[in-house]
Amino acid sequence: MKRGVRPLAILAVLLVAAGALVWHHNFNDGVDVLAPAPAMASAEKTALVERGAYLARAGNCAACHTTRGGTPYAGGRAIETPFGTVYGSNLTPDPATGIGRWNAAEFWRALHHGRSKDGRLLSPAFPYTSTTQVTRADADALFAYLQSLPPVVQSNHPSALRWPYNTQAALAAWRTLYFRPGASSGGPADPARSAEWNRGAYLVHGLGHCAGCHTPRNALGATDNSADLAGGLIPMQNWYAPALNRASEAGVADWPLADIVQLLKTGQSPRGQVTGPMAEVVQHSTQHLSDADLGAMAIYLKSLPPTGDAAKPAPAAAGTIKLGRGAKLYENHCAQCHGDQGEGVAGAYPALAGNRAVTMAQATNLVQTVLHGGFAPATAGNPRPYGMPPYVLVLNDADVAAVLSHLRTSWGHAAGEVTELDVNRVRASTGDGR
Repeated sequence: MKRGVRPLAILAVLLVAAGALVWHHNFNDGVDVLAPAPAMASAEKTALVERGAYLARAGNCAACHTTRGGTPYAGGRAIETPFGTVYGSNLTPDPATGIGRWNAAEFWRALHHGRSKDGRLLSPAFPYTSTTQVTRADADALFAYLQSLPPVVQSNHPSALRWPYNTQAALAAWRTLYFRPGASSGGPADPARSAEWNRGAYLVHGLGHCAGCHTPRNALGATDNSADLAGGLIPMQNWYAPALNRASEAGVADWPLADIVQLLKTGQSPRGQVTGPMAEVVQHSTQHLSDADLGAMAIYLKSLPPTGDAAKPAPAAAGTIKLGRGAKLYENHCAQCHGDQGEGVAGAYPALAGNRAVTMAQATNLVQTVLHGGFAPATAGNPRPYGMPPYVLVLNDADVAAVLSHLRTSWGHAAGEVTELDVNRVRASTGDGR
């Protein structure tokens, strides 16, 4: 063999082997999409549809598959990602523009393997990295519910992902690196744990897809499994989803179960309240879950191994002039509701003193709340929540930085200052540049 030919031959063999591996990982899923659906009695089908409606709320499917003011599940909602825009698809049973020509096996393959009816690889903006944990029985119930909806003629909007993220080759490579289909047996995640713990783990990691927000992502948008539920900045929204395993952020290991259930059901509890993207989750999803399922989630969340806060250098101290300015701004704009000493009003305005949302190392949510307001979800258990008005047109960057620095260094807090640059970054990321 001539010199130089042998290395090329080896390279060709390696490329073929790599291509075969990628193909096998992405397209050899073993789902028989031609298998006939089993016959079902009318009462069985009715129960299946009802179960599916419940599961659709547990997964908050309508959030991505409904435009504002549009028909539920008819698709069209733009979902911004760091790689371009994708659009929620039409899940109604319209045969031309929805999933009316799909069968239950094809729907299962989409949830479990991230592949569409025609076999295409789906963008992970559709959270199949989580829904792969959903059992076949629950997938069938979801499909039965969606098929029971009135069909809506609404064409799907093509994605606007940038090259090469819009190619099947790039998706195949990404999935080979970062996606592994979940176990399809539906058995307990941990047989040594209680049925309630396993149910909670299933809801949190499957339909709830909590890791989608509460786990950090790498530069290619994949969640870091080694830091599961350890907190992360939500792409494009610039809200920080706090760590669910850290006492200084959103860990609930020391909370009574009843307080966790209340928070998920009503949006507030004696230990805190939800705002921002989590308020939408409570409003459209968790408030509709059964007490048994909420209790199971609470049991699982309480059991998360606590992660200690890494040692950090002492926070930068704000200047005396800045803190004095912040104290005055607090007196003028905040004290009427939150109290002179940050004590708040029970059931109405949250206390700021001792509030870990104030003292978290990541201050992005505080800036978001001051600029755009803080609104708890309207729920059956708290139908008329109190809210905080936005100050985006009232306070400039220096004002916001000063008042937040005051909060983070008062009443025994030692969280350090917020800078004008911190505020400017959030303002710019949300289109509020001044």
